[in-house]
Amino acid sequence: MQHILVATDDQAATKAIVRSFSSQAETSVVRHPDDLKPALAKRPYDVIFADMAWIDRSPERSFDTIRTALRSLWAMAPNLEIIVLTAQENIREAVKSVRAGADNYLTYPVTAEEASYVLESLRESRMMQTELEYLRSAEHSSALIPLQQVKSPVMQAVFDKVRRVAQANTTVLLTGETGTGKGVLAKLIHAQSNRASGPFMGVHCGAIPETLVESELFGHEKGAFTGASKRKPGRFEVAAKGTIFLDEIGTISQPTQVRLLQVLQDKVFQRVGGVVDIPMEARIVAASNVDLEELVRKGEFRADLLFRLNVFPIRVPSLRDRREDIPLLAEMFLQRLRQQYMKKIEGLHPDVLDAFQSYPWPGNIRELENLMERAYILETSHMLSPDNFPPDLFVGGAPLANVSLDLSLPLSEVRNQAKEHAQRRYIEELIAECRGKVNLTAERAGITTRQLRKLLCRYGIDKSRYKPVKNGIKSADI
Repeated sequence: MQHILVATDDQAATKAIVRSFSSQAETSVVRHPDDLKPALAKRPYDVIFADMAWIDRSPERSFDTIRTALRSLWAMAPNLEIIVLTAQENIREAVKSVRAGADNYLTYPVTAEEASYVLESLRESRMMQTELEYLRSAEHSSALIPLQQVKSPVMQAVFDKVRRVAQANTTVLLTGETGTGKGVLAKLIHAQSNRASGPFMGVHCGAIPETLVESELFGHEKGAFTGASKRKPGRFEVAAKGTIFLDEIGTISQPTQVRLLQVLQDKVFQRVGGVVDIPMEARIVAASNVDLEELVRKGEFRADLLFRLNVFPIRVPSLRDRREDIPLLAEMFLQRLRQQYMKKIEGLHPDVLDAFQSYPWPGNIRELENLMERAYILETSHMLSPDNFPPDLFVGGAPLANVSLDLSLPLSEVRNQAKEHAQRRYIEELIAECRGKVNLTAERAGITTRQLRKLLCRYGIDKSRYKPVKNGIKSADI
């Protein structure tokens, strides 16, 4: 049986709605705006018929204020279907409410037949609306974040560098942890350059077998090696007049480093097995999630190649260093998921957003995207709820202000609990920033590695979660 809440002071509308569902639903009524949210908090409802002025009590009643008001209702009842009631002269506000996520609207005077029909057609209408939104916006599914919307100063500085370097043909080196969005920035540099009409060729250097790297990058002639049955142009050749993105550049071998250095110096290359010089006309953007200078010190990467690549370096910050942008990123992923999946989810539960702000994000933006997609697939309500996210997101990661206080305990015990919570968060965030390196984390914390290991064991923190991945294998402890 459905549980329906009617929230209006229009007695005729109330009677019509109650009468239309008398035999198939349990209907409750509130007659004053102040009673609306207490009624939702008291018990779960499936559907609400609510006066527009009761939902959004702000004087301007704009799209943003209506959407905020609707989300506050879904925060209390995530599965709630909302039918807006309004006067005929205020129908514009009713249309705004549907655009903001309400399921439908009715105008006064309300009849029993209208109230019954609107619920019967609700599911079909929602499906049609979702399909229409998908068709209209599918081509924009990979759209980049508008630069002016980014709030974190560190990311604003990154985008400022991107704007400045995009129009030049300068080689760019993007560095940062795995999942920070280096590939997105590479595409943005290409899109804002005078090469935007040319090809963008992405190459994941670590995913190409060593025996095929040179052939993939520079191409090969027919008969150059066993299996080379015809001439094949390489990525550099295909990317002429455009941009080639060399991702995970630190994984290429010494022989390939020598060949790449030669290409950067001479601006020409030959296909494997060929003798004809081909002009190198592609703009190079390289990326690495490992410290290339450290690789140079170890003798694993050529210093002269690093000098050639590091003409215009851009350090991409980790997600935990730009937490101001998490709501923006979450909303962007939510829009993409609406287009990809045939259901409509309007937002995230406040507890989820709070958890996002305190979680250390070892996988950065890619981890955020993956968690949201999983939750979106599982979700059955209007909002992404905590139930569909991993418990690890909330355990030990909730803001200190949200830690429940047991007033039956003495002050000393409450103080100890707060200390334990703060200590755990400190260790989690510090080892994430140190990328799982126990020695470095202990040094920065001012404790011994033995003490740190005891704390990791005590709080159940797995240091391997924060280690960078190289060729699919977690790097060893340093």
